[in-house]
Amino acid sequence: MKQIITGIALVCVLMFVTSGCKEGGAPPSAPQQEAPAATQPAAAPQGWTGTVAETMNTAGYTYVKIDTGTEQIWAAAPATKVKVGDTVSVPPGAPMKNYQSKTLDRTFDVVYFVPSINKPGAAPAAAKAPAGAMGMPGMKKKAPSAKVDLSGIAKAEGGKTIAEIFAEKEALGGKTVTVRGKVVKFNPNIMGTNWLHVQDGTGAAGTNDLTVTTDAEVQIGDTLLVTGALTLNKDLGSGYKFDVIIEKAQVAVEK
Repeated sequence: MKQIITGIALVCVLMFVTSGCKEGGAPPSAPQQEAPAATQPAAAPQGWTGTVAETMNTAGYTYVKIDTGTEQIWAAAPATKVKVGDTVSVPPGAPMKNYQSKTLDRTFDVVYFVPSINKPGAAPAAAKAPAGAMGMPGMKKKAPSAKVDLSGIAKAEGGKTIAEIFAEKEALGGKTVTVRGKVVKFNPNIMGTNWLHVQDGTGAAGTNDLTVTTDAEVQIGDTLLVTGALTLNKDLGSGYKFDVIIEKAQVAVEK
């Protein structure tokens, strides 16, 4: 369910979402502060160049802490051979604040997911997502939905259909909504959460598919009762933008 969405100038992720990259393992027990300053660095339009102060590999990705001389930033890209002390450059990327890496058991104040980590004089590495990855880390923008039978899905009592959520989104933004539908896509452990796509047979193309993030584990084809606050115009950068999304949803599997 969580991997978060040109900024990632088509980030390896992006080789990521409407679907996500993978991080596995138990969630960190407590966040650790990595940013040296009280404020987060702004995204550099030309990327960053500096010295590798720290690096680690996990789940097919390399994380590097880059010291530019004026700031330190964390960046992550498909696995690359680098070591502390190397001079590297990275292109602009999508900033993920409070990003939890479950395999590293660590929370980053902010990490930029970028297509590649490059060494001066070397040809830029082709951006490849790790096996099973879907983009940021973890999402394929155009991953097809599974063919799921959507007939006979009853509207949740006191809730909304997916078509109604889209039609009434301006009034519902920021409010708690309940919807019943079936899972047509499931991308686990992306950006510290699980990502679901839920449909109920209502709505036309563009208004028939609801994105949900949750800690719950589900299967494609499950019928769910989803409850959570509706967020409007969620922008993850690099073209990953959701008109509506329910984040940190409470999910009950009905069958």
